[in-house]
Amino acid sequence: MNTKIKWVDNAMFVAKSGSGHSVVMDGPEDFGGQNLGVRPMEMVLMGLGGCTAFDVLLILKKGRHNVTDCEVEITAERSESVPKVYTKIHVHFVVTGRGLTEKAVARAVELSSTKYCSVSIMLGHSVEMSHGFEVVEEAV
Repeated sequence: MNTKIKWVDNAMFVAKSGSGHSVVMDGPEDFGGQNLGVRPMEMVLMGLGGCTAFDVLLILKKGRHNVTDCEVEITAERSESVPKVYTKIHVHFVVTGRGLTEKAVARAVELSSTKYCSVSIMLGHSVEMSHGFEVVEEAV
């Protein structure tokens, strides 16, 4: 994997992935930014959410569970002093479907967080991680 980061102006950068996709990153106004893009530390959480959501959906679909929606809500705390690293991250899944069981979703979340999601596992080495979920039965 590779990526390239190009400075645009003030605190704005464009990140281009090895697969050719670009994302604008920008800092807050008090650091010279214009608030026109995602903060780099927000991207870490976004990457975590995308990675673990992908795993959970794949695990449930392979188990032939009828999933119709999945949202991941992530809350995080950072240290007060520089470097302002994440100290706690909570990942909460809201999985919607027909006939989904808590047991199936719990298993998918556990497998993602301990075996498959490389972002979650990497962050877990230095951050207090927790996971939760809720199952929503889709109305027919």
